[in-house]
Formats: sequence, structure tokens, C-alpha cells
Amino acid sequence: MGVNVLDNGGCRDDGAADRSGVRAVFWRHLTLYPPAVVLVWPVATYGCESWTLRMNEEMRLDAFEMKGLRKTLWASWTAKKTNEWVLNKAGVKRELSDIVEARKLAYYGHTMRKQGSCLEKDNARNNARCT
Repeated sequence: MGVNVLDNGGCRDDGAADRSGVRAVFWRHLTLYPPAVVLVWPVATYGCESWTLRMNEEMRLDAFEMKGLRKTLWASWTAKKTNEWVLNKAGVKRELSDIVEARKLAYYGHTMRKQGSCLEKDNARNNARCT
């Protein structure tokens, strides 16, 4: 693991101190970013650039975000905690829908900047007219 230098200039091999340091960094990281944000959001938003979100899907996406935050906080649904309480406790705001929307807009801009005519660009133009 490592060697710790003592105040008197000596040294001591102590693997437990190293593990506690790693544990402290890990828990500090979890307080900055809930595990759902770090581990689940990239998987949940994979390919979201091509999603067509209707109101029902947006509500489901918001419910998924809140359910993930509740699980990371270990807040049982029987505790009757409000969504605002969960967001304040986690120290975050609702952002999953905003992330999806921003990625969709960025992809649309990327597609529209392509030179020439291509199927992807034509498809994006036609879908923009329909909505």
C-alpha cells in the first residue's frame, strides 16, 4: 500500500491509512455528484439525439431522474418526501431533460452544418417541418 512518515521522522507501513484516504476521496466525490448522475445518466441518455420525446416520455424521463435520486439518497417512497426535498438533499436540480434537449439541439446543428446534400440532413429538415 504505502509508507506513512511520522511526525518524529520515522516511517510506518500502514495499508489501512491508504485505504481510509481512498475511502475519504470516494465519499467526497459522492457528495459532489450522486452516483446516479455519475453512473446511470450516460447509459440512460445513450442515443438521445435521435429520440422523439412527447409529453408522456418527458414525464417518464423526469420520473426516472427522481427515482434514481431517491435511490441514491435511500429515501423510501413510503417516507412521503417531496421531489423538492429530494432535490435539495441531493444538492442538484432537475437536469436530465435539459441534457437530452441540449444534446438533440447540438446534434441538429451538427447535421445542418454538413456540406452538400445528404440523407441525414434531408431527414432532419423534414422532421423539423413536421413538429
